[in-house]
Amino acid sequence: MKKSLILALLASLCFAIEITDMTGTKVQLQKPPLKVYAPMPYGSYILYAMDSDLLSALVFAPSEEAKDLLKPRMYTLPVVGSISGDGPNTNLEALLAQKPDLILMWSSSQKLRQGSIDERIVKMNIPVAYAVAENFEDYPKVFRFLGELLDRKERGEKLAAHFEKTIAAVKAVVAKSKTKPKVYYAEGVDGLTSECDDSIHVELLKTLGDLNVHRCTTTSHKGFEKVTIEQILLYNPDVIVAQEKKFVDSVFSDPKWKTIAAVKNKQVYLIPKLPFNWFDRPPSFMRLIGLQWLANILYPNEYPLDLVAETKAFYLEFLGVKLSDAQLARILTPQSIRRSK
Repeated sequence: MKKSLILALLASLCFAIEITDMTGTKVQLQKPPLKVYAPMPYGSYILYAMDSDLLSALVFAPSEEAKDLLKPRMYTLPVVGSISGDGPNTNLEALLAQKPDLILMWSSSQKLRQGSIDERIVKMNIPVAYAVAENFEDYPKVFRFLGELLDRKERGEKLAAHFEKTIAAVKAVVAKSKTKPKVYYAEGVDGLTSECDDSIHVELLKTLGDLNVHRCTTTSHKGFEKVTIEQILLYNPDVIVAQEKKFVDSVFSDPKWKTIAAVKNKQVYLIPKLPFNWFDRPPSFMRLIGLQWLANILYPNEYPLDLVAETKAFYLEFLGVKLSDAQLARILTPQSIRRSK
């Protein structure tokens, strides 16, 4: 009996793995994780891109509208909630029932606040590793880290390289461009909610030349800063990108907006959001295709783009879905397609 216990202990030690996470913390794993829970949407989405089979549970229930764009398994996984405040509180009983090998946390800083891991998770005695992305351009580092952590090095490197190549190409165009269009990000059905230029929610506008017209200091991580139509009239943006179809469909006939350059020139665009948002809410890895989409809108001559072909390629590589023409039409609605001025 003692001999068998000793052999079992030695076997477990042989398979033990020590990984240093992105905060510099050492994480002990008994094997490459097969079941992972990410209790924040950023981690959950990027984990899906790395290998959807690793997900042990979801933060949010996926939308029915996205059902044909996600793996069927996503609609059978338990929804156990979030610890970020952006969704239902974590259902620890449901999480424990899944017996995850690892909890993947997410941070915007390598310097973690004391007690940043929920005390309830600490008590579960499950290994915890942190991914860190201080900004959008850190995603290649995250993909490579996850490749190491999840024993998916080739996959992590492939996605990281795709990110780096795309960001470099867009930044080269931005650096050479002599004009910088002014952009307003419209949230809400009335378009009178936006984000300050320092917000995580408008990082794409920073990468594209620091174009956000709404200059202010973010008062909350959640954002949703209220804006008046008088402010927008003064900003007079060249382009408006919007989250709500109702706003895009109504803005061209709304007398309050008719003198704004973006409205007069019909440069108001609906952000694609299936199966995940291309721009924000949450600001995920999907922003890479969003970066290309928006670069083509803002710099059409300098950044020509076959949006249909690029969207198909991105969805196949990052989401593992081969898009049909019908699916493309749902993702790239007429309100999302670049218009000639």
